[in-house]
Amino acid sequence: MKDIFSKLAVEYSQFRPQYPDEMIAYIVSFVENKSVALDIATGNGQVAHKLSCYFDTVYATDISENQLSNAIATDNIIYKKEAAENTTFQNQQFDLITVAQAIHWFDFDNIYKEIYRILKPDGYFAVLGYGLFSTNAHSDKIIQNYYHTIVGPYWDKERIYLDENYETIPFPLEEIDTEKFQNDFTWSFEQVIGYLRTWSATQHYIESNNHNPIDIIHDELKDSWELGNRKVSFPLLLRIGKLKQYY
Repeated sequence: MKDIFSKLAVEYSQFRPQYPDEMIAYIVSFVENKSVALDIATGNGQVAHKLSCYFDTVYATDISENQLSNAIATDNIIYKKEAAENTTFQNQQFDLITVAQAIHWFDFDNIYKEIYRILKPDGYFAVLGYGLFSTNAHSDKIIQNYYHTIVGPYWDKERIYLDENYETIPFPLEEIDTEKFQNDFTWSFEQVIGYLRTWSATQHYIESNNHNPIDIIHDELKDSWELGNRKVSFPLLLRIGKLKQYY
C-alpha cells in the first residue's frame, strides 16, 4: 500500500468527512457475533472509533505512524503499525473487517488473501468510500474544473476506482445487496479549502510545481461559496461480502 497521507495526518483528521452513524450501524447489523473487529488502513481511526461502540475489541492498522499518532483513542481500540497485506493476526480472528477510502491503494491479490486468512468463516468484509462531493451549481463548476483539469493529471492511477464508485474493484466474496447512503454537511469556506488540501492530487501538484493549485481557484471559489448555501453532499460507496469457501 502506498503511504501518501503521512505528512497530512493533522489536516486529514481535521478535514476528512466522517461516515454517518447510520451507515456504520447498517454494516454492523449483519454481524451476529460482535467480539472482535478490524479496521485496516485506519488513518485517524474514525471508522475504528465508531466500531468500538459495538465490538468488545477493535484492532486498527495503518502503515503511517503520523496517522496513528493522530488517531482517536478509546480503551477498546488497539492501534498497530503494520501493512494490511501481511498482518500478525491469527487465522480466523475477526468477526468484521472494514477498509474505508483505501481499498484502491492495495495489491488486490495480497489483500484478499489476507482477508480470507484472518476473517472468521461467518464474518463480514466491508469496503467503504466516498466520491467527489457536490454543492451549489456555480461552486460545482469551479470544483469540477479543479478536480478534472487543474489537478486531474496528478491523481494516482488508482483513483479511477473511486471515480467508478468502487464498482470495478475485484470483490471475490459472496456479495450482499446494500442500501444506498450519502453524507450531507454545511461547510465553511475554510473547511472546503482544508478538504481540497488533503487531496493526494493537490499534494502531487505542489511537489511538481512548487506552488499550491488551490490558489488558482481560491478567490473565485470563495466568492461563489459565500453566495451559495454552503451545503455539500458526498455519495457514499459500500460493498459488503462474506467468504467464498472455495477461494
